[in-house]
Amino acid sequence: MSSETAQSKVQASSQQQNKQSGLHCPISDAHINRKEVERISRECRNESFWYRGLPLSLGSMLITQGLIYNGFLSSNPRFGSLPKIAFAGAFGLAIGTMSYIRVCQRKFQSIGVQPFGPEHKRHCHHTCKECEANFVSTGKENSKPSAS
Repeated sequence: MSSETAQSKVQASSQQQNKQSGLHCPISDAHINRKEVERISRECRNESFWYRGLPLSLGSMLITQGLIYNGFLSSNPRFGSLPKIAFAGAFGLAIGTMSYIRVCQRKFQSIGVQPFGPEHKRHCHHTCKECEANFVSTGKENSKPSAS
């Protein structure tokens, strides 16, 4: 019985911390499975590398080597074609990985995670009184001019 009361106290204190942080809304309190989020994150990393990053990297490296071989690009006298091919590979990997971001966002949205990024503000989408009071209280504190 004492373990039940201790557990209820821990749950109550964690709920109070969530309310104080301004991230809790009683209406939109969606419980998202963390294992599902981790699985999708791992899947996105693997798929972005194998399906977009690696092919684009290898393709850009082959094209760069072909341009050097045909004389459209000159090779470095000291290092040869290695710096240009390495740069093309790294650039292709970065562009290929970034091109997979939209697919990953759709996967996260399918399980209920809200869109992320600078254009999406993460706040309560409801106009409940508790959330409105939290927003007003944090807005007034942040609007004070700083001394520096």
